[in-house]
Amino acid sequence: MSSSPNRASNPTGKPRRKDVTVDLSTARQMLPLVRSIVADIVTSRQHLNRFATEQELLDDNRRALDWSGRRRRYALHDELAQVEKNLTTAVSELDSLGLLLVDPDAGTVDFPTKINGRPAAFSWQLGEDGVAHWRYNGEQQRRPIPADWQQGAPLRARSDH
Repeated sequence: MSSSPNRASNPTGKPRRKDVTVDLSTARQMLPLVRSIVADIVTSRQHLNRFATEQELLDDNRRALDWSGRRRRYALHDELAQVEKNLTTAVSELDSLGLLLVDPDAGTVDFPTKINGRPAAFSWQLGEDGVAHWRYNGEQQRRPIPADWQQGAPLRARSDH
């Protein structure tokens, strides 16, 4: 009998992403690493946007470019490839931690958890001092983490949330 996974349940053949549940304390401990990774992602995306505009301009005028313009066009191609590689690596690092990149331009990340037995996430965004928001899966609105959760009380959402 074969021990290979059933391809019908996983048609890509790729390993399934491990479901991770992170408590608030762990999310906060992970934040320095996550902050660094997300800063790399946001910076890489900014570079890609800037380089894409320049690349388009150079490509549109490629027949009229002098030697320095052609050299820049080729160098830009290499720079774009490196930035794309850096971006892919950073996104993979977040994924390997079991975290979800919600908005790569703003640098919003969700730390999966459960609240009242429902799938939820602690939410953090680049520029914020700490993990101070949460939301149920499928919701866009980020809610402030209640003070009673700060002391490690069981994560039971109050009815006013």
